[in-house]
Amino acid sequence: MPLFWPVKYLFSPLRGLVFPAFNGIIVSMIESFSFHTAEIDDCEAAAAELGSWLDLRKLRKNSLGLVSCYAEFINSGVVAALAKVLPFPLAGITTIAGALPAVRGEMLLILTVLTSDEVEFAAAVTEPLSGEDEAPLRAAWERITAGRDGRPSLMLSFAPLLLDVSGDFFADAWTSITGNVPNFGTLAVDHNRDYHESQTILGGEAYRDRYVFVLLYGRVEPAFFVGGISEEKAFREKGVVTDSQGNLLKAVNGVSVADYLTGLGLSRDESGNIEGINSYPFILDYNDGTQPIIRVMFAVTPDGQAVCGGKMPLGATLTVGTINADGVLYNSAAVLEKALKAPGKTILIFSCVGRFFAMGFNPQAEMEKVQELLGGRPFHLCYSGTELCPVYGKDGGLTNRSHNDTMVICVL
Repeated sequence: MPLFWPVKYLFSPLRGLVFPAFNGIIVSMIESFSFHTAEIDDCEAAAAELGSWLDLRKLRKNSLGLVSCYAEFINSGVVAALAKVLPFPLAGITTIAGALPAVRGEMLLILTVLTSDEVEFAAAVTEPLSGEDEAPLRAAWERITAGRDGRPSLMLSFAPLLLDVSGDFFADAWTSITGNVPNFGTLAVDHNRDYHESQTILGGEAYRDRYVFVLLYGRVEPAFFVGGISEEKAFREKGVVTDSQGNLLKAVNGVSVADYLTGLGLSRDESGNIEGINSYPFILDYNDGTQPIIRVMFAVTPDGQAVCGGKMPLGATLTVGTINADGVLYNSAAVLEKALKAPGKTILIFSCVGRFFAMGFNPQAEMEKVQELLGGRPFHLCYSGTELCPVYGKDGGLTNRSHNDTMVICVL
């Protein structure tokens, strides 16, 4: 399989058709429509189902398929079979669950087709990644952008979940390589406890250690929204990061993280560990004018330091929050209401797998809330290992960030 798909991959019989406009401005540069299947074992049946659904008359000159699926759809060969039916690139990830306006669930494959006469799509995959080395990313970027004039307007990312590579590395490395092209995406997960079947997808191929990305060229003006946890329900006290190394938070306000947390009233168990540490993420403010982000704590070491889900920069201000089902639903609703006010027709949503688990006995509750609020508006939601989404600064500029325990939204 080639390491990239050419940008002008498909032309449609709809070429030349005049689309609706308002005051001379095209209402939407990108249209979308969606497909889903629960046919996990029978490749021929799944491909026939997709073939009967796919209406080539709806396609414009350039098209792209975004897919998220339960890992078994790869293992059974269904993804490869579907890729053969589609006359355009297919890019995406495995996930634990996903939703469209008319369906939600875990053992599903969902596909959203983006199609446009004005916007072009270029899909690529890196060579295997080993550690936090920019070289494979840069090589893939140079390969897919060779010979093109201008910068892409947006990058859609589907990253592998690797033990030795962080979401912060991906966000920062791509910012450096692309010159700060807005980067919206996710790290793959799956239904296993250790996520050993999490994979990225390009065409009919799947990868455990390669980064798949799509570049959008043309007049694309996406709007980004980040919904984390409520500051209203966080601890009132704010702390300052006074010692850290990468994602290892060593001290807050000059004391160990463990002492800081117990000072807020968190309790220790019989072994001296902070109880329920994963339920108390940090609301982290870089103090650089950008929106605060969420950082989870994975563990507290015996000497009182916290292993976090991303960088904890010196001088950043943090607040300890809580994550539970009611809080997730409250904040999901709040960020979705903001997204509904943005221009654009299609909504792409990645929500942290931690939010899925926080739903407890009703794991589909957040997906239900999204369907309820968005109604029939086109959207594609799936769950994520880490969320990649730009945040806005005070001047309206964008800074690419990785997020934990967050719902991120891109409106196209």
